[in-house]
Amino acid sequence: MVRGNLLQEPVDAIVNAANGHLAHGGGVAALIARAAGPELQSESDLLVRNHGGPFPTGSAVVTTAGKLPFKGVIHAVGPRQGEGDEENKLVRALSTAFNCAKDKGWTSVSFPAVSSGIFAVPLEVCARAYLRAARASPLRKVRLCLRDQPVIDAVLKELGK
Repeated sequence: MVRGNLLQEPVDAIVNAANGHLAHGGGVAALIARAAGPELQSESDLLVRNHGGPFPTGSAVVTTAGKLPFKGVIHAVGPRQGEGDEENKLVRALSTAFNCAKDKGWTSVSFPAVSSGIFAVPLEVCARAYLRAARASPLRKVRLCLRDQPVIDAVLKELGK
């Protein structure tokens, strides 16, 4: 776990906290999309069109990183609070993202606090899911890049158990 700027992480790829429509209009998704440039959103729109609609919770897909210094951006579709089984769905979304990286031959990723913001999954549930997914990752280096103290505190508490 690191406190920092996801867009400056020393990794092959970053994970985006995405919705199923890959509409990168808010939160960390908007920051990534603005920094990457219009190519990322164009590729995302094409992926959704080719898929025939939104991607389900727990899935992940890869796009270009555009102007960002990464080999790609992996869009993990995390759960929204109230869907039910949020912890397992979040683990599945992150695990799928890590497997996307492995399939591309990438060995390192950094991921943000998926589902903890506008998707409102409780921080303690997110912290458990982040650690479960990271510990089971097939990658050599997985970094949880956080910036908000409440999320950091929840992860530290979970690490202390």
